[in-house]
Amino acid sequence: MHSTAKSTAGTVLPSNRDLYYGGSWHQPAGGYLDTFNPATGENLGRCAEANAADVDAAVRAAHRAFLAWRATRPGERSALLRQVAGILRAHAEELALLDSINCGNPVREMLRDVTTAAEVLEFCAGLVTEVKGETTPVGAGELNMSIREPYGVVARIVAYNHPLMFTAGKIGAALAVGNTVLMKPPSQAPLSSYRLMELIGDIVPPGVINVITAGRAGSEALVEHPQVPRISLIGSVPTGRAIARAGANRLKHVTLELGGKNACIVYPDADLDRAAQAAVDGMNFTWCGQSCGSTSRLFLHDDIHDEVLARVVACVRHYRPGIPTDMETTMGAIISAEQFDKIMAYIRLAQEEGARLLCGGKRPSDPGLADGWFVEPTVFADVRQSMRIAREEVFGPVLSVIRWNDESTMLDEVNQVEYGLTSSIWTSDLAAGCRAATCVETGSVWINGTATHYNGAPFGGYKQSGIGREESLEELLSFTQVKNISMRF
Repeated sequence: MHSTAKSTAGTVLPSNRDLYYGGSWHQPAGGYLDTFNPATGENLGRCAEANAADVDAAVRAAHRAFLAWRATRPGERSALLRQVAGILRAHAEELALLDSINCGNPVREMLRDVTTAAEVLEFCAGLVTEVKGETTPVGAGELNMSIREPYGVVARIVAYNHPLMFTAGKIGAALAVGNTVLMKPPSQAPLSSYRLMELIGDIVPPGVINVITAGRAGSEALVEHPQVPRISLIGSVPTGRAIARAGANRLKHVTLELGGKNACIVYPDADLDRAAQAAVDGMNFTWCGQSCGSTSRLFLHDDIHDEVLARVVACVRHYRPGIPTDMETTMGAIISAEQFDKIMAYIRLAQEEGARLLCGGKRPSDPGLADGWFVEPTVFADVRQSMRIAREEVFGPVLSVIRWNDESTMLDEVNQVEYGLTSSIWTSDLAAGCRAATCVETGSVWINGTATHYNGAPFGGYKQSGIGREESLEELLSFTQVKNISMRF
């Protein structure tokens, strides 16, 4: 399918809306579905919807390519990843604008997403020679060694909050160690992935990078396919559980980066200005709270509760919903009507359970936003950990503030949720900060910081927030399997 349609922002949309595999575009047997601009309701055109037959054809193409790609020298794989990163940087503005139009996040932040994807690819490119084996001493006249080999076809399923960053960046680790990849970008926001393949398709060996868009049926076919031994997901806990169950039927290696109900903890001796600003920044209001790492629970000590709460509300005023393609917009749109309705239901539920609404909680009054899915940044006080608003992931711009005075009780409440992705701790007593960091059940902890990712530092969750670690050498190693070879001379 080809399109030369333009959005209201004047950007040229991708010409190709089909499935990309085996080095070329293919019309889907599964048909097409429309994609939309969540900020305006504008129909952005039809996009491919893969069915099981489409998935099978794409997997087979990727498997054929794997037989040659696995034998490609590491330096050549590294060079290709760097070349793709260079193309991303050269086309950052158009890719960011596509994401902003299609997923509703502010274009200024989407520019950073493109840069982040390029940095991840360059990071992976630099690690190709670090995926090493080892030898085991077994005696004279013998050599025992372990080597790492790729799995084959890797399926990577990614979320809608960072479409290009995830689709482009997440090819890096799998390709660096010799796998071929089949990327499934978010069905809600696929446009940047099509444009990505238009830009890099000619430089990538056919079948090494494949992109299919699909709903539930195609996704299930991908997860269940016998020639896909390795799957990774960035998504929700229910989706992660479904993939784990399906993968178990064929003993597939699965890694999952899932949701979070993350805590920001402020001690009475913290720098209160910095802590208040961090609590708001960590909530990711720019993305309307649509981030697994959002610190959506703010634990404030009794002694500083009212003072910090007032500063938080003041800081929140910086975030005002607006048209995402405007460079001055500080807060974008909700991805869909379904997600909008879910967020509004949680806001009503919080009020019914006795939480006190301090700001937000409704659609913005700006008539220019009436056709989109917008929610004002929302802060609730007097929240108890027993409330659903404090236990369940809203994935929206809703911050719950919880009062505490006993450290042990507070840490127990922090850990009562089923999630365990991130946490942020604010104190000038580093001994207290380290003590709390060892107690919170999360995969990442920031002391006097929040939500900063570093390439090389493993990222992933405890409990229901996931399995495995990314953004580090551990991610590359997870895309390999160990083979032991024993030789006698």
